[in-house]
Amino acid sequence: MAASAVLLKTPYGRRVELVKAVIQDKSKLDDDQAREIAVHVLHALDSIPEKMR
Repeated sequence: MAASAVLLKTPYGRRVELVKAVIQDKSKLDDDQAREIAVHVLHALDSIPEKMR
């Protein structure tokens, strides 16, 4: 089973795929590059305190 198939089953994996799709739609990055950036974006968003979101 591919790692991406496992990630899609979790809420986090679905969020990564959503952000990755937006990144790919607005750039010429491949799947791996877009996924790496998506993980960084989600990490940054998750580090913002709840009150500031």
